[in-house]
Amino acid sequence: MKKFLLLILILSLCIACSAKKEVEKAVNSGNYDQAINTALKTLRTNKDSKRKRDVVIMLQDAYYKAEDRDLNTIEHLKKDKNPELYREIYERYLNLNARQEAIKPILPLSVNGKNIPFSFNNYSNAIIESRKNLSDYLYEKGIELLESEDKSIIRQAYNTLDYLDRISPNYENTRGLLDEAHQRGTNYILVSINNETQQIIPTRLEDDLLNFDTYGLNKFWSVYHANKSNNVKYDYAMHLNLKRINISPERIKEREVLREKEIIDGWKYKLDTAGNVVKDSLGNDVKVDKVITVKCRLLETIQTKSSQVIADVVYLDLASNQPLDTFTIDSEFVFEHFFARSRGDKRALTKDDRILLDNRRVPFPSNEQMVYDTGEDLKLQLKDIINSYTIRR
Repeated sequence: MKKFLLLILILSLCIACSAKKEVEKAVNSGNYDQAINTALKTLRTNKDSKRKRDVVIMLQDAYYKAEDRDLNTIEHLKKDKNPELYREIYERYLNLNARQEAIKPILPLSVNGKNIPFSFNNYSNAIIESRKNLSDYLYEKGIELLESEDKSIIRQAYNTLDYLDRISPNYENTRGLLDEAHQRGTNYILVSINNETQQIIPTRLEDDLLNFDTYGLNKFWSVYHANKSNNVKYDYAMHLNLKRINISPERIKEREVLREKEIIDGWKYKLDTAGNVVKDSLGNDVKVDKVITVKCRLLETIQTKSSQVIADVVYLDLASNQPLDTFTIDSEFVFEHFFARSRGDKRALTKDDRILLDNRRVPFPSNEQMVYDTGEDLKLQLKDIINSYTIRR
């Protein structure tokens, strides 16, 4: 028990020493908030410990240095009188207040019985005033950006108004402007499937590939349509060009495996070297397990058939009729079915062997079914392309 307590003490000292070095390094490099966060984490438990007093002093030092730096920066930004700086002013006031609120729960702090003072300011009015200045500016800027017909600028308007709505909910008609910006900034993409394989593809495969409701897409600025709408001006097209369909022959492969196992098959009397039955201490005949070796031949059959669909995904700018990007999809599906027959003592077989014996030969899937099953993987790859691709225009 003493060794365990000593180990705990040594571990605690190591943690405190490590935290002290980390806080000191952060303070010396000007990363005051990092120093404060590390110090607070260290002081949440046993804050009055002697080994943590240096951390308390460094916390006070980091706090005042961070406060002075923020207040000096705010004063400088205000003198610039540039509306673009309103956001930084507002967020620095928030940081000043948040820093105070993070320290308050662990107070009071003392070292050698002496209280370590922390003075706090009331930033409520400053936060309200800076938020009002910022909100007015963001609203005017958002409206100005919405006057553009460029979708990338309209998205900037959305981001501006979205931030405004987060800091000042229901400000003026911000929600309505957000809806307008989202609608006008969205890219509409018309999707088509072009069969260049000289083979017939199942209609249900085409329907599944074009059913974007099942893709679970999360594209805020992109909407995909399989059917053209007369009320929508499409910005881009996405062509799924099926290039080649390969279907293998139906194959049946057989292999024979010999299983051999020692098993207990009843009992027999134990005999001594002279051939007499051995007796136990009570005079009873001694019985032992009768172990025999059993064998069984397993004829395992594998049915296989595979299909492959190779396609290109092409994004096209409808305004210039120029391709933007091309992606290749190579999708494959393999049908496999196993069954088996046996000859011999089935007790030699494994659990998996017995499962195969319960299987029977099945009809091979048709070529149409194979192509359709390949389409499941094709759809997953197409979904990955759509989700990962961003149209940068």
